[in-house]
Formats: sequence, structure tokens, C-alpha cells
Amino acid sequence: MSLHKTIILFTIICTILFPLSSTAQDKELQSIIIEVDGNPHQHKQYIENYHPFIEVVQVYDTLFNGLALRAKPGQLAKMERLDFVVNAYQVHIYQTQSINNSVPFLKQGDNSSESTSYTGKGVKIGVIDTGIDHTHPDLKPNYKGGYDLVDLDDDPMETLPEQGMPTIHGSHVAGIIAANGEMKGVAPEAELYGYRALGPGGMGTSIQVIAAIEKAVKDGMDIINMSLGNAVNGPDWPTSIAVNKAVALGVSIVIANGNSGPNNWTVGSPATSTDALSVGASTPPLNIPYLSDSFLDKKIYMSPLMGSTPWDLTKEYPVIDGGLGKEEIANARDKIVLMKRGEIPFAEKARIAEQAGAKAVIIYNNEAGSFQGSVDDGQSEINIPATTISKKDGEWLTNQIVKKDKWIDTKYQASQDKMADFSSRGPVTTNWKIKPEIVAPGAAITSTVPGGYMELQGTSMAAPHVAGGLALVKQAHPDWTPEQLKGALLTTALPLQKGEELYDPIIQGMGRMQPQKAIETTTIIHEPLLTLGKIEDLLENHTVKIEIENVSNHDLVYRFDLPKQTRGIRWHMPNSFKIGAKSKKTVAIEASINSSLLKNGLHQGWLTLKQQSQTYNLPYLLLNKEGDYPKAMGMEFSLRTFSDDQYQYRLYLPEKADKVTVDLYNPRTLAFERTLLELEDLKAGLVEGSMEKRNLGKTGKYLANVTVETADNKQHSYQTEIVIEFPE
Repeated sequence: MSLHKTIILFTIICTILFPLSSTAQDKELQSIIIEVDGNPHQHKQYIENYHPFIEVVQVYDTLFNGLALRAKPGQLAKMERLDFVVNAYQVHIYQTQSINNSVPFLKQGDNSSESTSYTGKGVKIGVIDTGIDHTHPDLKPNYKGGYDLVDLDDDPMETLPEQGMPTIHGSHVAGIIAANGEMKGVAPEAELYGYRALGPGGMGTSIQVIAAIEKAVKDGMDIINMSLGNAVNGPDWPTSIAVNKAVALGVSIVIANGNSGPNNWTVGSPATSTDALSVGASTPPLNIPYLSDSFLDKKIYMSPLMGSTPWDLTKEYPVIDGGLGKEEIANARDKIVLMKRGEIPFAEKARIAEQAGAKAVIIYNNEAGSFQGSVDDGQSEINIPATTISKKDGEWLTNQIVKKDKWIDTKYQASQDKMADFSSRGPVTTNWKIKPEIVAPGAAITSTVPGGYMELQGTSMAAPHVAGGLALVKQAHPDWTPEQLKGALLTTALPLQKGEELYDPIIQGMGRMQPQKAIETTTIIHEPLLTLGKIEDLLENHTVKIEIENVSNHDLVYRFDLPKQTRGIRWHMPNSFKIGAKSKKTVAIEASINSSLLKNGLHQGWLTLKQQSQTYNLPYLLLNKEGDYPKAMGMEFSLRTFSDDQYQYRLYLPEKADKVTVDLYNPRTLAFERTLLELEDLKAGLVEGSMEKRNLGKTGKYLANVTVETADNKQHSYQTEIVIEFPE
């Protein structure tokens, strides 16, 4: 089975958009990346000798063997027939159609007036994303180059309006890392390199992302930031494997954990990589607005829609019902308009409310839970606050305020170091690793975008804080290895609290990054997140070994606090031990587990290691028997490159399955249409195959119900959308 398979990836905060039609002139040339078997340099020579009308743009030989090619479609079609071509991946070309308070907060030391003097000078950081606006005055001083994996050229500029749906994401990420102008990033003197792997609308393929990682490694990056991902929670997805290979070559890689929280098991690849540093989102110092009805003792917290004006109301206002926002709203002037999510874009809803004279607009969910969205659609700017609330809160407002013609007040609550609800949670399926490993501010983050500045939120914004933090530590300790840099940040992270208790490890990992503490640390605990695995038998003993490194110039003595007694788990560890100056020691931690005394599912908590007055909190995790993780993910269905009648499917299984069935339903009536796939006796991992056009049935958009039968005769299902369309 080929290692590198195509999957559509989206930047975590971006909406799904579609390619624009090409002009007649640019239809002449297309680009593809082919994966090859054997030496790609020899295959390059063969193509140049025997196919002179095909340009070999790039050779990939580090993370995978492949070639990037550019030619007319008819010439490229011949490539798939060559014996050494394993797979061909089209690189879509899209053509013309007629200031931040999180940075000083993070860089403070123990004394709030004390900040690190390091700036990341001399550290090379690659940003794999939608590109970088290297003309921005705050980014221009530090921008040093890069590569465009979408257009296959040396200019990784963001997508401009005349090229398709414009992008801003990579520039925002780059500014958090190393802006050096009106706004300052975490590492304002680091060297910035852009690798554009995601094109118009933030779309790209996994092969483009893998190729971007390879190019960044070859260009000598010290650190790579990847604020992108998919919904596949598995450690062996191709992008995760590529990340592990890059780390093995000496590069530190930081990856956003995803925005699919607050449920467990929502981390996606490549943040599932074993060796990368995955980052969740916490809050910087904020004044959080909430709606308040003091008589009914009700508080409703709101989440801003990205690209909207900040909520700044300071007195009571009436709330009226705007429905779905599809029609003009009467009597909205100087009132808050409440709308229900669905049917039309958020920006259109907000624009209708603004045109009606509303003071603000609130959109409530049409299903359980909270949600994120954006009002930035590339059209006219919206100048009223636009926020989201849960379905439950929206229904309360409707029944208690709107229908009773009451007014509601806005109040503000000072807050910091809270976990963002949208931040994806672990653990990873199959190996049960704790993710995220660390957190950083990712809510209400102002940074650079083409033409100015914008406030965005997401783990996409948290990851570059950590990439910048790594640069500060690397400048302070240029001889430290990537393992030491990562270990120092993890060891010194601040565990965050929810009330009197710490957030669970699968929510925050080690806690919030403290770069100044990492620079000053005398101790590095390597791999401090303790995974005990999946418990299958009645009685099991699991041993986890951690390496503790004393980087100081004198001996240090450590001791473990006796952990709280937990029913079903008994811990065995050394009481006290000494580590010499500039030395390491491997310490064994053993857990004796009686599974009959534990509920099925996840069990997690904290162990405490002390060195004089310094306390290190080590998170642990085990899965007893069964977990509620998804049994299938990432279902894809698409036309094969250069084929008119062959369609390929892919899905990911975290464990082996007796049978997988994909049934298609009418998305409006939910009436059963037909069975698309029936597969049996499947191994864990990536499952793929092909179908002929004549076996697909009629075209259209369908709701696919994917049913997995596991070895214990249990059935598990999930739903996704599938579009079947035939080329004209």
C-alpha cells in the first residue's frame, strides 16, 4: 500500500471553498505531483530524455520519492502509464475570474514586569500554510523566502482576489511568530520562510503538505509551524508519518491540535504525529462579554464570529427575533437581532441585520453545542458585532427575552488561562497518546493580514505562539537538540485550572507555555506525558520510563510525591534520587492495574515530581477495555486523476473491522437510496480502493452512513456527505 495518499486538507479556521474556472490561456499547462518507486533523480532524467515537453519542477527524495511536473494535460496523462509511477496527485491551479496582548503575556517571567530579552534572532522558521504577504510592513523585515507548492514557483504569496478566493491565514500565523513592525510577534527577529501548501480558500492536498515539509527540511528550517489539519484521528496517517520523519532529521515541528472541541477524541492529523509538538488553545487576558439578566440570574457567554467587530455594548438593549435572516427585518434599529443558524451564510445574516439598523447580531446554533464561524466573505465589511451562542442559550433568549419584550444587559468578566471550548481534545486512537501536549493563547488574537490586521481565533493561532517560543529557547540555547527544546517547553508549562481542579490532560497536555521558564530551567523531563496504553486483561502491570536531564552545573535531588490512592490503580516509583550536573537518569514508573475496579473508558490524572521548591506535574492516561472513540473516519470519494470512469475511496480505521458498509441516503428526506460499498475483513489503518463509474448509480449529493462491524459483533456508525458527479 502506498504511504502517501491524497486527502483534502483545510486550514483549521477556513471555510470550504471551490476552485474557480481557468482562463483559456492557462488551461494550456497543468501541474501534478507524482509519487515514484525507486530513485526520483533517475526518473527525472528519464522524463527529461523521453518526454521533453514535460518540465520537472521539483524532485522530492527526503520524506517521500516524487516529482512535481508541469505540462499540457495530454502530456501529463502519459505519466500515469509509466511503470515507476505509484500515484499521481493533481495540483489545482486557480485562475482569475472576470495589536495583540498575548505576546507580552506569554513572554513574562515570574515578575509581571519582567520579560525575556531573547528575540529569536538567527532562528529559521518555516510556515506551511496559505502563504505569506511578504509585502506587509510588519512581515517584510524578517521574510527570507520560501516556495509555493500550489503554483510551483518561488513566490509563496497569499492567494490574491484576482486568483480566486483570497486567503489571509498564513500571514496571520506568520505575524504571531515573528512580526517586526507596528506589531511584534513572539520572536520578532526570527527568519520567516513561507511554504504555500494551501491555495484559494485554504484548500490543498496532503501530498502538497508533505512536499512542503520536505522543501522546508531541505531549506534548513530549525522550526516548522503547521496550523492545518484534517479530521482523521490516527497516528499513521501519511502527513503524521511525514512529520515524524522530519523530526528525526532534526527539525522541531509545531502543529495546531484542531478546532473540533470540546468533545474527546477530536484531535486530527498531523497533530496526531508521535514526535511533533501539538498545541491546544487557551485564552490570553480578556474582558469577556456576556449577556446578563440579573433578575433571572442568567449569564450567556458569546463567541465572536471571526472578522466581526468586537462586542462593545455597555447598556441594556431589546432583543428581537430575526428568524434565519433570509428576509428584511422590521423594527431592528438600535436593537440586538437574534437569528438561528442555517440556510444562508453568517456574513449574509449579519449584513441583513446591519442594514436594518441593528446594534448587534447573535446567531444561535441549530444543534447541540457551540460553534465557530466567520463573517469575512471577501465582500463589504460588517461594522456591527456578530457573535454565536449555543442552541440552548438561543432558545432561552427566545422564550425569556424576545417573546416577553424584555431588554438584556451586557457585562464583562476579566479572564485568562482558560481552555477554549473549540480546542480539540485527545487522546490519539491506536497508540492512546495524550494530545495536545501544550497550550497557548488562541482566542481573540490580533495579527497581520494582507492590508492590515485582524482578530482571529483557533488553535491555528495557538501553534505559532509555541513556534515563536521555541525560537526564543533555541536562541538562548543554540546547542540544544530539538528533543531538549521540546522537553524544556513541556517541563516548564503551567498546568491550567478549572475552578479548584486542573483541566484534564487530554484538554491541556502539560499546560500553558512559559518560554522564559523554559530558558531558565535546570531540569528537562523528556516525554513527560505518560501513556499507559489500553488495558485488556483483569490484572496488568505497565511501566513507563522517563528520562530526566539535569542541565545545571550542580547536582540536583528529586522526589515523587505519593500519588492519591485511586481505586484500581497502584503506583510504584522511587521516593528520592540524585542526578549529577549535566547528566541524565532514566526513571521507571510502574502502575499495577485491576481493570475490574475501573469503569470502562479513559482514566487520567497527574503525578507530582519535586526538586526543592520546583514542582513538575506529569499527566498520565490509560484506556480501560473500551473507549467511545470513532471506529471510522475520513471517508473520501473522488474521481481518479486523469480518469473518466475510475473513482477512488478512502477511509481510516483505528482498529481492524469485520465489515464496513457505506449506505447512501437522500439528505433532505433521509430516504434510503442504495448501498455504495461493502467491505469485509479489514485491517486497521488506511483503507482504499476504486470503483467503476457504471457501478456508482445516479449522480448527486448524498448523506453517507458508514457502519463498522467490529470483532465483538458490535456496530458503530457515523454520517458524512458524499458527492457523486461525472465529468462532462
